[in-house]
Amino acid sequence: MADFIPVDEFEDHPGIPDGLQRLWTPHRLAYISGENRPTEHNDVRCPFCVSPTHDDAEALIVARGEHVFAVLNLYPYNPGHLLICPYRHVAAYIDATEEEAAEMTAFTRKAIRMISAVSQPAGFNLGMNQGSIAGAGIAAHLHQHVVPRWAGDSNFLPIIGQTKAVPFLLGQTREIFAGAWDEA
Repeated sequence: MADFIPVDEFEDHPGIPDGLQRLWTPHRLAYISGENRPTEHNDVRCPFCVSPTHDDAEALIVARGEHVFAVLNLYPYNPGHLLICPYRHVAAYIDATEEEAAEMTAFTRKAIRMISAVSQPAGFNLGMNQGSIAGAGIAAHLHQHVVPRWAGDSNFLPIIGQTKAVPFLLGQTREIFAGAWDEA
């Protein structure tokens, strides 16, 4: 174990464990602080508008449809946490076109089949948080969460450490899921 590092020197020694054995998750600060969070009418910085303009591997896109795409959540609740997003910058489910809503449903169903084949989860959480007051991290762009769940996947880390341990890199998960998408 590394020597004890005083609290005021943590920033000078990133990645070195301290005397309290903290699990550092500095990547989550962008999410917590709302960095680059788009507004309802501003899609310039919206990650769900920008992602489809990049290469699938770079953007962590698993699959593309005509009206929606499936992308890995950058801040997953569990390994394999997918988001189904319309290409169009629209905030509310009731404002989605019939085609967008139908393809979101079809992609959600296909995502469940694909994740089930790849990871054999015991269940799923599905959901859309409409508005920031309802918990939407990016309220300005509609997205459906598909979160695989396993028995015992909630342990002391989220309760005590307010963080989650995810055993796969997002790029690895995207590669596995993209390869299995057409089979689902």
